[in-house]
Amino acid sequence: MSSDSWPPQLKEWVAKCLGQMNDANRAEAQAELRQVIADAFTAKTLWTTDWAGVQLQSLIPKPVPTLKRKMNEPQAISKKAKKAAMQRNASNTLDLGDQAALSRRAERFHREHEIERQKSLRINGSQTGFRTNTQGAHLLNRIWRADSPSPFGPNPDDPEADPNVPSWDRHTIVGTNPELFKDYLRLTSEPRPEMIRPYHVLQQTLLELKKRWREKVAYEWICNQFKSLRQDLTVQRIKNEFTVQVYEIHARMALESADMVEYNQCQATLKSLYELGIPGKVEEFTAYRILMLLHGRNKSELNLYVGQLTPGQKTDPAVQHALRVQRALSMGNYHALFEMYLNAPNMGAYIMDHFIDRERAKALMIMTKAYRTLTLSFIQNELAFDTLSEAQTYLHTHRAAVFTNPNSPDREKVVDCKAAFAINHTSLRGEVPESRDQGCRMRLAGLENMDVGLERVFGVVAPVG
Repeated sequence: MSSDSWPPQLKEWVAKCLGQMNDANRAEAQAELRQVIADAFTAKTLWTTDWAGVQLQSLIPKPVPTLKRKMNEPQAISKKAKKAAMQRNASNTLDLGDQAALSRRAERFHREHEIERQKSLRINGSQTGFRTNTQGAHLLNRIWRADSPSPFGPNPDDPEADPNVPSWDRHTIVGTNPELFKDYLRLTSEPRPEMIRPYHVLQQTLLELKKRWREKVAYEWICNQFKSLRQDLTVQRIKNEFTVQVYEIHARMALESADMVEYNQCQATLKSLYELGIPGKVEEFTAYRILMLLHGRNKSELNLYVGQLTPGQKTDPAVQHALRVQRALSMGNYHALFEMYLNAPNMGAYIMDHFIDRERAKALMIMTKAYRTLTLSFIQNELAFDTLSEAQTYLHTHRAAVFTNPNSPDREKVVDCKAAFAINHTSLRGEVPESRDQGCRMRLAGLENMDVGLERVFGVVAPVG
């Protein structure tokens, strides 16, 4: 990190405050000092604040109370006064030592920033994409002492967060294991180089795993090998484009195999790698994250995440598709939702598989309430079923398979919506939690006493049997 991250005025003000502290006010003054800098960082005023005019309340000299005496009364010196005078003399003597200690501390303060500046000159050559919030967290970690908890939380992957922690680069393990495949085992002791594969072997391992995946090898074995590969990268502290590629490939394989546990782990690691400025398929996994938040119905986090998207990300087709899915869900536009489900880019459909049945239940509630009859083929197309048999099985599962012509071929069958709704109303409502679908309840209430054309709900015309 560049030394410019610290305003020169702030450095001088901190050194001045440290020089004014003594044993009586040190704890209170340090706490106030940290709070003032934290508030300025949060308000983004580190560079605009006139630090020379900032005064810590804990460093303001407190007035000494005096007792009123009669002018003609002699001022007798009591034992308590003598004791207080001795204590003041002793404190003055100690303050001389404190001043020297504080001066040494101020020198260390400036020396640490000089060391940090030199490190940044080496790091910035290869990593220039650090975000502002990462720089700000690094900055505050320089102010907080090791025994002071940071309000932004510790960063276990950053050994420079505490100046008292030595540089671990010299202790980083370099593997010597030449084997391409190695089972994943959770580490219970310090890793040994002979157990870890070096970087060039890991690159060959990834190529072989991709080849095995195309040959339809069992996902359980592939997943085990990818976890072992990720572990070797972590132990050797390798964070580069190859690392991003490993996590992206494993995440896609996990999606295809419906392994959401491993996918979530890969997604979380990719988020931190992207924040370090390491290039990758950022827009693709941004779209996946939006769809995952829609699956979890986490509206507050979803709104916060969408609000942080850059204009460049919003122009990406995959991100635009995910945002249209969000809009269709919020507006109850099921016709548009199922069309986007059938035309999802990349691997978005694998994530939508996890919540599409929930949305089918909502749509079926409105359809059976709004219309008298609907053909089975129309329900198949509207709710994005692959075959008529799948649509019919879904209706049977939700007790909505009430046909006016049950003996006819599947393509000619017509659902009696009014009878179906009377039978399966409770079952379908059970698919939609009360607290999660109040909008759907309101739409049903508005349609209760009227027959409405399908164009009111889906924007298309329903074929009537």
